[in-house]
Amino acid sequence: MTQKLNGKIALVTGGTSGIGLATAKRFASEGAHVFITGRRKAELEAAVAAVGNATGIAVDSSRLSELDTLFARIKESKGRIDVLFANAGGGSMLPLGEITEEQFDDTFGRNVKGVLFTVQKALPLLSNGASVILTGSSAAQTGTAAFSVYAASKAAVRAFTRNWILDVKDRNIRFNTISPGPVKTPGLVDLAGPDAAQQQGLLDYLASQVPMGRVADPDEVAKAAVFLASDDASYVNGIDFAVDGGLAQV
Repeated sequence: MTQKLNGKIALVTGGTSGIGLATAKRFASEGAHVFITGRRKAELEAAVAAVGNATGIAVDSSRLSELDTLFARIKESKGRIDVLFANAGGGSMLPLGEITEEQFDDTFGRNVKGVLFTVQKALPLLSNGASVILTGSSAAQTGTAAFSVYAASKAAVRAFTRNWILDVKDRNIRFNTISPGPVKTPGLVDLAGPDAAQQQGLLDYLASQVPMGRVADPDEVAKAAVFLASDDASYVNGIDFAVDGGLAQV
């Protein structure tokens, strides 16, 4: 098998579960050494073991001092980053009228502030021609009750991509957003609470909204991320790559 990322140095933030973990596995299988970040030590260690050719660093991406530590470690260890997947993030559901400052700060801290400063602090380590992938969401293009704060944060991520390709064009760094639809991840099912029946009910409802009639597996998004990270996408720049089963396309 041709290893599309052979010899590359990759960083996947939020790589301990779901899309991040699936992508870290794919990157490693394609020949990259993968740095993985996460906020919980036990989950981080388990992810590193599952990925194989990986290094785990405990980081909360919304804390700038921890990002400084992250990039200092990568600089000392490998000296560069060829692929950056700024994936760490999350959100919760509250309808207009019940939105709190705490919810806003948490969601925008992880999805907007964290992404912005992850990329900005990575710039000195990004190799010329590097690929940067930001995790967006179909929620940025569709309406969902009680999900406005999350949707707005992902719309901001899409705006970052459009503008940053102009800021770094002299270095041939590619920026692209990958926008999944509903994916069966811990972050998604947890929105329904701890009850297994409610979680399955949420997945069934979301599947009914998707033209393909199902939710995605994280590995399906990971395979799309490999494409954007690789030389196969050498002329793909600034796009919003929908991996949503058609959800936001109809």
